[in-house]
Amino acid sequence: MPLRQVALAVLDQVPVLVRDEQLPVGEPVGCIAPTKTGDLIIASQSGISLLDPVTGLQKIIIRQESHLPGNRFNDGKCDPAGRFLAGTMDNAEKEASGSLYSLSPDGTLNMLLTGVRISNGLAWSPDHATLYFIDTPTRTVMAFAYDLVTGGISQPRKAVHVPEELGAPDGMTSDTDGHLWIAMWGGAALTKWDPAMGRLLQTIPIPALNVTSCAFGGEGLTDLHITSARKGMSDEQISRYPLTGGLFRLRTDVKGMPTFSFG
Repeated sequence: MPLRQVALAVLDQVPVLVRDEQLPVGEPVGCIAPTKTGDLIIASQSGISLLDPVTGLQKIIIRQESHLPGNRFNDGKCDPAGRFLAGTMDNAEKEASGSLYSLSPDGTLNMLLTGVRISNGLAWSPDHATLYFIDTPTRTVMAFAYDLVTGGISQPRKAVHVPEELGAPDGMTSDTDGHLWIAMWGGAALTKWDPAMGRLLQTIPIPALNVTSCAFGGEGLTDLHITSARKGMSDEQISRYPLTGGLFRLRTDVKGMPTFSFG
């Protein structure tokens, strides 16, 4: 397992050295989440697996959508009850062949949504009664009544519509005030929304063109950690946004929702 020292780019311009450990899994990873046993749960090209971060040993637990070789898993995270929700998408980003799945700790896999083109951001309201979900090409954050006991969803409604000039909505998280924080692919920004009113509250410039996701962490869960990607960028765009592909930290005055674990 190769180790190296890398700089964590932060929006307050204070570099932090972190240890970057590489754990090869043999295929592109869509999303990853912690488990209560210390392993990592991963959704990738071929399915869902558990990875021991110490030994690097990987165990496939779900092989899904083998009949759709052009599909792959993309974004996902765990719900407050320990289920792992992850969505698939057409790797060519053309067909609405993706679905949103929910994996329970007992191994039961349920399909929550179908007809998804680019399965992306997931977040829960502070009372865990609402699930928010982004299918990027729709430019819409959908809200669903969420049954924490069964993991079922119902009563779909449009919570937020993202104007084209802001970029495309990608990864998402929520804070304890009930607001949504959305990464803007192609928009060089992170946006904050009131989902009850569908209103944009704040646009925060990020020195990266394709902002991909965000999660609260740090002491008190007041730091937003923000990822970005260089996929599809021209030389001119890279010259304009040379930090694209970096990881950023944004210090906020709000408390974020925690990262939940599988199990």
